[in-house]
Amino acid sequence: MSEILEQYKNNTDINTNYEESLSHESVATYLLNNPDFFVQYPQLIEKIKIPHSLKGSVSLVELQSEQLRKKVRTLNHKLNQLISIAKQNEAIYRVYADLNLRILKCKDLDELKFILEEVIQENLELSAVTLKPFKGPHALPEIQRRLFIEKRFQQNQFFFGRLSEHERKLLFNDQEAKSVALLLIGEVGELGILAIGSKDPSHFNPDMDTLLITQLQQFLGVLLPKMLTY
Repeated sequence: MSEILEQYKNNTDINTNYEESLSHESVATYLLNNPDFFVQYPQLIEKIKIPHSLKGSVSLVELQSEQLRKKVRTLNHKLNQLISIAKQNEAIYRVYADLNLRILKCKDLDELKFILEEVIQENLELSAVTLKPFKGPHALPEIQRRLFIEKRFQQNQFFFGRLSEHERKLLFNDQEAKSVALLLIGEVGELGILAIGSKDPSHFNPDMDTLLITQLQQFLGVLLPKMLTY
C-alpha cells in the first residue's frame, strides 16, 4: 500500500511540475506556431468548451462562427459608412461643378455675390457667405485687410477654423458663423476674401481637403479683375 501511495505521489509531483512549466503563454505560442494542430486532432474541436457570457459555454467552432459574424457585421457597417461618405462627396462635387459654371456667366459683382450666396447657403446648407473685394467702391478697409492677412493667412491663402467675435462681425455682420473657411482671391491674394460660415463649430477645420475650394478660388481669381472698378 505504501508503495502505491509513493508511486501516486511521484506521479502527482511530475504532473504538478509539468503544469507549472507549461504556462498559458507557451500553449498559445505552440498553437500559433502549429496552425495545423486541430487538423491533426479534429476530435478536440468539439470537445473544447469555452466560457461564454450568455450561453454558459460554447465549442471552439461556435466561438469561431460568432467571431466571424461579428467581423462581417463590422465590415458591412464600415462599407455602408464609406458608401455614404462617397455619395456625400459626389453630391458636394456636383454642387461645386455647377457653381463654377454659373459664376462664369456672371456679368457684375452683385450677380456674382448673389450666385455664391444662393448655391453655398441653399445647396451646401451653410449659414453665411460673403465676398469682400480689396479694390473698388465696396472694398474692405485697408486696416481690416491687414488684420486678416497678418493673422489668418501667414501660411497660405486658406484659413479653416474659428474667428474671434470681432473678426466674425467684420466679415459676416450678424450672420451666424461658428466655424469659417476664408479664401484669399488672386495670385498673391490681392483681389479679396471669400468667407463662408457654418453653424457647426467643427465643420471647417485645418485638416479639410482643399481640392474643390481651390477650384472655386481659381475661378474667382479669373472673374474678379473684370468686375472690380479701379
